[in-house]
Parts: sequence; structure tokens; C-alpha cells
Amino acid sequence: MYRRRAGKLEVLLVHPGGPFFKNKDLGTWTVPKGEPAEGEELLATARREFREETGIDPGDASLIPLGEVKQKAGKTVHAWAFEGDCDTAGLTCNTFKVQWPPKSGQWRSFPEVDQYAFLDLQAAREKINPAQAAFLDRLEALLGSAG
Repeated sequence: MYRRRAGKLEVLLVHPGGPFFKNKDLGTWTVPKGEPAEGEELLATARREFREETGIDPGDASLIPLGEVKQKAGKTVHAWAFEGDCDTAGLTCNTFKVQWPPKSGQWRSFPEVDQYAFLDLQAAREKINPAQAAFLDRLEALLGSAG
């Protein structure tokens, strides 16, 4: 999701929840994303994952394709953008279970996302997973930094 504020283009990024990212900031934020279900089209996955990670249903919003990137660990991420706005304090997400502490036999639930922020492109480039910065570049090329 992107919006225009004070003459600048801003993008919504999310910080992964759970213990692995708790004390990490720069380079860990991401676009809302996730794995496709078996047989699910990538665009349908994007809409579903955005809803699951923010609580906002993009509905039939016109989505701008931003292509794909391959992250350092080898995961391929596909992204689309749409214009919108929201109060990030009201966003919600699903939870996941993980054994924590590791090998303890204790399973705990954590939110998929623990922080949301609209960031201008400069701030977003500092916080986003480095591979996903290409999505910001592509969006800026399509819309301009001022939107």
C-alpha cells in the first residue's frame, strides 16, 4: 500500500513478529507477503496475505505489478502495489506458533507482524530487506517520488 503525504510518496512496511526479529530493525522490514497455497495464483496470494498481515482487504483495488526479487536466502518474493491509507495503530494480523525457547518443548504464539509504518522512500530503503528495495525503486519509477 502506498499513499501521498506532504508531497512525498510513502509505503506501508511491516516488521516481522516473533522472537527472531525482536531486536532487529534495519534490513528486516518487508512488504506484507507470504507463501501461496497449493494451486493459488500469485495475485490471489498477494491479496490474501495483505489481508492476513494487516486486517485490510484490498478488495478489487487495482494492483500495480512490481515484479519479483530473490532474497539472500533464496526466497522469491512477488509484489504488487495499490494506493490507500489507514491508521497503522488499528492494523491486525494472524499469529504463528514456534517452539520457544528453541528445543524447550514449549510452543508459543506470536503475531506475524509486530510493527507497521508508512515510511517515505528514503526511510523505507533503510529499513526494508535489501532485496526488496527493488520494489521501492520500481514503484518510484512508475509514480515518481512525490507520487
